[in-house]
Amino acid sequence: MRTIRFLLALVILALPAASFARVSVGVAITVGPPALPVYEQPICPGDGYLWTPGYWAWDADDADYYWVPGTWVMAPEVGFLWTPGWWGWRDGGFFWNEGFWGPTIGFYGGINYGFGFFGHGFVGGRWDGGHFFYNRAVMNVDVTSIHNVYNTTVENNNVLNRVSYNGGNGGIVARPSREEEAAASERHIPPVAAQTEHASAARANPEMRAKANHGDPPVKATARPGDLGERSTGNREATEPARTGPGGADEPRTAVHPKDLPPIARPEPINSGDAKADKRYQKEQEKLIAKQEKERQALQQKQEAEDRKQMSGTQKQKQEQKHQKQTQQLVQKHTQQQQSLQSRQPQSRPRK
Repeated sequence: MRTIRFLLALVILALPAASFARVSVGVAITVGPPALPVYEQPICPGDGYLWTPGYWAWDADDADYYWVPGTWVMAPEVGFLWTPGWWGWRDGGFFWNEGFWGPTIGFYGGINYGFGFFGHGFVGGRWDGGHFFYNRAVMNVDVTSIHNVYNTTVENNNVLNRVSYNGGNGGIVARPSREEEAAASERHIPPVAAQTEHASAARANPEMRAKANHGDPPVKATARPGDLGERSTGNREATEPARTGPGGADEPRTAVHPKDLPPIARPEPINSGDAKADKRYQKEQEKLIAKQEKERQALQQKQEAEDRKQMSGTQKQKQEQKHQKQTQQLVQKHTQQQQSLQSRQPQSRPRK
């Protein structure tokens, strides 16, 4: 999957004088990203959503940074937390280190993303008994609908620091703790489909590019992934609550059921110069797509059967959240399958 075209190679990012190492992906960018914009956090759209901070991403085609708004995302697994991605200086350039889901928070460059991500660790909430509890001191949560909350005052000494990268000229000087080093070896899940689609929507919006907004993007945060349609002169989207649909349940703005997903993309035929290998690869693609379409249909039928059951508005909301999580997990699984297949595609033969 080639969501970010500038990803060209895998390199190991080793911070100077530190034993911590982490895989980063990309090419070196000689100019660091802009400062992190100041914004308010939109209200949490529902129980089980976790906050993922906004960040500057790079578009090689346009040779410019673009802002990916912060947003609330359903955790892919109970007990998993989000470690934000970060830009770090190495070998004469900045490299992007991908964020990930895992049982503990890893190193994210010491960047102060706010809302519980103040440079190290996370103080915006915790998992307890299979439920996520929100710290109201740093999280914008409606306690009339979400009751698993607590209030612990947090001291943020980096409140004025908006630097968005580690190392280099003027960058954050931070190194991982032992706990963060240990987190690097745990099982991780890459960004879920809702996050990659959210980033793609931001990349497609010219107003999100640094050249156009001069470091002040028109949409800094959204209640749900991909909700970049409404413009705001201040940051309206960061303060207004999510809209509600029938029965009081939050109106979904991202794929909840497989039927909401776009058709599975069918790659263009390849021409490596080996006709037999190309034909075998094309058959493998067709077989995988057919299998994935059947899995979509099966999940859609299962969810439709559950939707026909009588339930209250609260029960309906929880079920929709469950269905959204199931759909995201299916998309993530299919994306990984496609990536695995693409890694085995026939390579072009050198011309004689």
